[in-house]
Amino acid sequence: MMFKPPYLAADRLDAQLRDVGHAVLAPSSLVQGLSCSAAELAPLQPFWNDLPADAYLKDGGRYRFRRHSCFVAQDGGLTQAPHRAHWQPLDYNALHGGIQRWFEPMAPQAVAQPGWTQMLLGLAGVASRLKGERPWFIEAHQFRIDTTDGIGRPTPEGAHRDGVDLVAVFLVGRQHIKGGESRVFEAQGPNGQRFTMSEPWTLLLLDDERVIHETTPIQPDGEHGHRDTLVVTLRAEGFQGP
Repeated sequence: MMFKPPYLAADRLDAQLRDVGHAVLAPSSLVQGLSCSAAELAPLQPFWNDLPADAYLKDGGRYRFRRHSCFVAQDGGLTQAPHRAHWQPLDYNALHGGIQRWFEPMAPQAVAQPGWTQMLLGLAGVASRLKGERPWFIEAHQFRIDTTDGIGRPTPEGAHRDGVDLVAVFLVGRQHIKGGESRVFEAQGPNGQRFTMSEPWTLLLLDDERVIHETTPIQPDGEHGHRDTLVVTLRAEGFQGP
């Protein structure tokens, strides 16, 4: 059984994040929530067809492909930061934390899309309204999880936090799979929600201080099954590093 995402009206976004620490926007609400429409983001989708394999999977899997780039949003503008390793402390990622993971950067043609800048600045606005106005250090991850070898694991580290201020998870697309349920839980409480994002450019926003999250494994339901997501994290105190 697939549970539908608990979409909310975009004018409730800030209040929902303050109240419960997470919110889900339908693609049609992105314009009001981020000042960027799903149609403006759609030209990014072909760039998920050229993601290198993730060479750091400690479970030996070959199901994850990704690219990674960093940006800084400040004073209403966006700049791309010099390419750097992705690093997380073991406290937040017991499986892959504590090591520098160098992934290929996003394609220049992708980050040059007008919708890309609008979207990141929109997310920075959400973070500033939630946490206070300041520069935001942004990491963007393109993910493809595929089922060529059977099961694919979107979050092999399990339910987790990312050590940032705000996490944005966009569904870019899913094809010929079953599973891939999003789960969000209170970090300090018993409550949680589960649902499956199926419509491209559905957005899940998470206050990383207050909630933990995971996505269940996917299985093939036809040929070339895969799930594509864009994960964007925003952090106030600089990029994470050793």
